[in-house]
Amino acid sequence: MRKIRDENEARSCLTRVVESGRPLAVWAREHGIDGRSLNTWKMNIARRESAPKPRFVELVSRGAMSARYALFVGDVRIEVDDSFQPETLGRLVAALRSC
Repeated sequence: MRKIRDENEARSCLTRVVESGRPLAVWAREHGIDGRSLNTWKMNIARRESAPKPRFVELVSRGAMSARYALFVGDVRIEVDDSFQPETLGRLVAALRSC
């Protein structure tokens, strides 16, 4: 039995499982796929798709003093001030994704 290589293959197999109407374990066995591998992909995809999507709101300071802004996404907090550079957001998001 071979393991699923990537998300594209997992999604393709999961679609075929649904179309077949057969249980995942049975379908996987019939097609030489490791059922545990496919089921793990199924759970990870479902978890990712059900996670709350971040909502971004542009904040603009109207005062002369430097303001601080906090963004909460789940249990993650990002704080920036008026000297914040937009490129920094890309680095912050990349760092969060790697966790």
